[in-house]
Amino acid sequence: MAERQGLRAESCNFTLQGAPFRLLGGSIHYFRVPRAYWRDRLLKMRACGINTLSTYIPWNLHEPEKGLFIFKEHLDLKAFISLAQELGLWVILRPGPYICAEWDLGGLPSWLLRDKDMKLRTTYSGFTSAVNSYFDNLILRVAPLQFSNGGPIIAVQVENEYGSYSKDGLYMKYIQEALLSRGVTELLLTSDNREGLRCGGVDRVLKTINLQKLSYGAMQSLADLQPEKPFLVMEYWSGWFDVWGELHHIFPAEEMIAVVTELLERGASINLYMFHGGTSFGFMSGAVDLGTYKPQISSYDYDAPLSECGDYTAKYHLLRDLLKNYNSEPLPELPPLQGRQAYEAVLVSQYMSLWDSLQYAERPLKSEDPISMENLHVHNGNGQSYGYTLYETTILSGGSLNSRNNIRDRALVFVDRKFIGILDYRKQELVLPAGKDARTLSLLVENCGRVNYGEALDAQHKGLVGDIALNHTPLKRLAVHCLDMMPSFLNCIHSGKWNPMSETPTCPGFFQGNLRVDGEPRDTFIKLPGWTKGAVFVNGHNLGRYWCIGPQKDLYLPAPWLKSGNNQIVVFEEQRAAGKIVFAENPEQGRIIDVSKHPFCTII
Repeated sequence: MAERQGLRAESCNFTLQGAPFRLLGGSIHYFRVPRAYWRDRLLKMRACGINTLSTYIPWNLHEPEKGLFIFKEHLDLKAFISLAQELGLWVILRPGPYICAEWDLGGLPSWLLRDKDMKLRTTYSGFTSAVNSYFDNLILRVAPLQFSNGGPIIAVQVENEYGSYSKDGLYMKYIQEALLSRGVTELLLTSDNREGLRCGGVDRVLKTINLQKLSYGAMQSLADLQPEKPFLVMEYWSGWFDVWGELHHIFPAEEMIAVVTELLERGASINLYMFHGGTSFGFMSGAVDLGTYKPQISSYDYDAPLSECGDYTAKYHLLRDLLKNYNSEPLPELPPLQGRQAYEAVLVSQYMSLWDSLQYAERPLKSEDPISMENLHVHNGNGQSYGYTLYETTILSGGSLNSRNNIRDRALVFVDRKFIGILDYRKQELVLPAGKDARTLSLLVENCGRVNYGEALDAQHKGLVGDIALNHTPLKRLAVHCLDMMPSFLNCIHSGKWNPMSETPTCPGFFQGNLRVDGEPRDTFIKLPGWTKGAVFVNGHNLGRYWCIGPQKDLYLPAPWLKSGNNQIVVFEEQRAAGKIVFAENPEQGRIIDVSKHPFCTII
């Protein structure tokens, strides 16, 4: 049998199976879409005229504890790739190990930070040994799905945007060899913005560019570095991400289509990032810090052609009208949309204060000095990755409490469980009330999301990362509670003692209600008017964070996570709880800003 000729980049045009090939790609992250909806989203991708799926692979989900590898259920990567092949899509894998993706620590597992000498994304032995172990488990699963073996994988990306980091001249060569030595045989490529092109490449690997607008010389800069090679926009940014407290970003459909049209007319291949963004469920959204720390929201709608809940948008229809001219066969019919429903509002029936819930958590750890969540001796020595950490100590006076900028990222401060105020990166000092007797000082610290882009990756420890002083004296002898709100903890409090809402509820706390679904469940959005900040859990699924400062006003609740009959909703609220949980058919976007007018978007 003749050798199958995969994707080749040996001239100005790609070839696949020896014939000219135009890559019309789109990004969907399997880990941001409920598995029950993978087929729906990929069918909609194919119906738009896309011929190639690209996806990142998040190391921190697949190896949440060192040596514990998970590739099943919603993380069944082989099933996702095989489904793409079944539906007629080629696949580009982006295994990192760093992926950015507006994902906590850019997809790197937080247990790496337990090594005090850790240098992420370098050839530091502590990092490469962890990468080697991860790739040993990952690549053996995906290598059989390469084109040369009859699978759909036609290309694999080497790391991600390393030109914007570029701290080790040997690192990219190491990652290249790590892939090749484990059996990756398909086309290798790198992905960088214009400024990173010169530093992010590696020999014998195709360079590609990331952009949103065709600024002067963008295409020429890549052509100059890489003459007589195909031009691929590996990330054509169809929209942008959002951060808490700012406006919702949009990129007008007509502007997007104008750029895509010009790229295609000039012979380029393209991959839309994102085609469908989905949701950063749980506590997995990241943060950006280019001088100021800004945590990202849970929705990853991205103003993409396919919305967070899988709806067609104006961008989708314009894109489909364009791409049908670049497909030799008629496009498939549009799959029907998922039905949605605004369920009747749920009244909160019970609550449990955070303080009462501590009896169901693991026993507190004792520490003479402040300790970050990553360095806690929990989860088989892997530390705490996400959620909240409660620090408590005894104080003998009031006065000035100064964080010395050692709180990551936001702390609610209590004295004898009475709320005093908030400390974060903006506010670093509070006055504690005077008192003569010994009292308990409590700091509930939230990891709001680790930075996923930029030079600050190594400095992403969360919780208390150094001394906090009361009247200039560092606090000592701390009791530390890990409150990452894992399913095991939620199961424990579910069977615990709850208080009726007829009493005045105490915050922070957990608030429980019951959603009755008659018939087949439908997608919906949860809204929390009158609530302040926290997270929502439905039947044990962590939907993500909410915060009244916006721009996100609601949380996507996919139908597969509901069931006919009774559904348990638990809201963890930090400061102020209302008595009602509301549902809507459609999300509320709030105030918007054109991404092209945001200066940050021209930096990345």
